[in-house]
Amino acid sequence: MADSPHRTAAAAGATVFIGLKPTMTYVFQVVTQLNAGIDPVVVKARGNAIAKAVDVVEVVRRRFLEGQVEVGAIAIGTERLVNRDGRDANVSSIAIPLSRIGPAPGAEAAGPAVPPPAGG
Repeated sequence: MADSPHRTAAAAGATVFIGLKPTMTYVFQVVTQLNAGIDPVVVKARGNAIAKAVDVVEVVRRRFLEGQVEVGAIAIGTERLVNRDGRDANVSSIAIPLSRIGPAPGAEAAGPAVPPPAGG
């Protein structure tokens, strides 16, 4: 599976869709994306998964990356879907963008730690 529906191009950030997997699975996805320097990482959910999306964001910002993550403007809405009975149903949705405050780990290693010697 080359393209996952859970991620978009790195330049535009990444999206993690919350579903039926355990909460920590999504926490690790978000932390991995943020540590890779992808910004922003948007956590999206619909319906009953909204509570899990909030849990994921809270675990990331309070346990794993405390003081290193900023929550952006949260978007809420309603999506119209066709349910199993074939009827239209309104389903609530949420999108929570997370951005890293400061450089990602390892970013310091990208440049020289000591300035090059002057002259020769």
